[in-house]
Amino acid sequence: MRMQIDLNCDLGEGCGNDHLIMPFISSANISCGFHAGDESSIRTAIQLAKDHGVAIGIHPSYPDKQHFGRTELNITGQALADLITEQIQLFIEIAASYGVQPSHVKPHGALYNTSAKNDAVAQVIAETIMNIDPQLKLYGLANSRSAVAAAKCGLPFVHEVFADRTYTEAGFLTPRSAPNAMIEDTPSSLQQILQMIQDGAVTSTKGTIIPIQADTICIHGDGPHAVGFAEAIHQHLLTFGITIAAP
Repeated sequence: MRMQIDLNCDLGEGCGNDHLIMPFISSANISCGFHAGDESSIRTAIQLAKDHGVAIGIHPSYPDKQHFGRTELNITGQALADLITEQIQLFIEIAASYGVQPSHVKPHGALYNTSAKNDAVAQVIAETIMNIDPQLKLYGLANSRSAVAAAKCGLPFVHEVFADRTYTEAGFLTPRSAPNAMIEDTPSSLQQILQMIQDGAVTSTKGTIIPIQADTICIHGDGPHAVGFAEAIHQHLLTFGITIAAP
């Protein structure tokens, strides 16, 4: 049974509750300004994470503020590498001014989902991170193509699972467009979390038990009950003797 887990949350996205969620997480994925936020919000989130002893992560995305980075764009090859490089380097420079070193990179939204299924996109992301700093960890969907690409590059990979999302028979997240994509009630979410941590498995929307590796749990910060949800998960894990810590 696993006795330690990382809790991560996407922050710096203008939701206004970063300071309330930060005490309950161990890793923060901070928007680079391409899907939400700007340099000022990056600085604010970095300082907040530093104050709480939370690991600081880079959260690059497609340049898509209109759709919050949730629309897949046809950007591939060198253009994609340049896009990711620009965001990571900007973030590293800002973080350095606060005396902190980012610990990881987690792609956002459509970029994350595309890299989970698309070998070419996953490879570009992994190679780009490796070329910038091979010590950076890549956060990606558990058991996805992102994990395979990271392994090929020798890049540290952190298998991510979701507290408030359901899973398909293939082990992927149910598309947000589906009516059962989100887990709306806290008890069901807590039950899924414990199954993933303790049993290394998750139950799909059709009832199939699917093996899954859980290194970090994503908590979304943009929901109406995000803060209460984060606190409930935090306390539930501690109750079961599970330590919350960055990888």
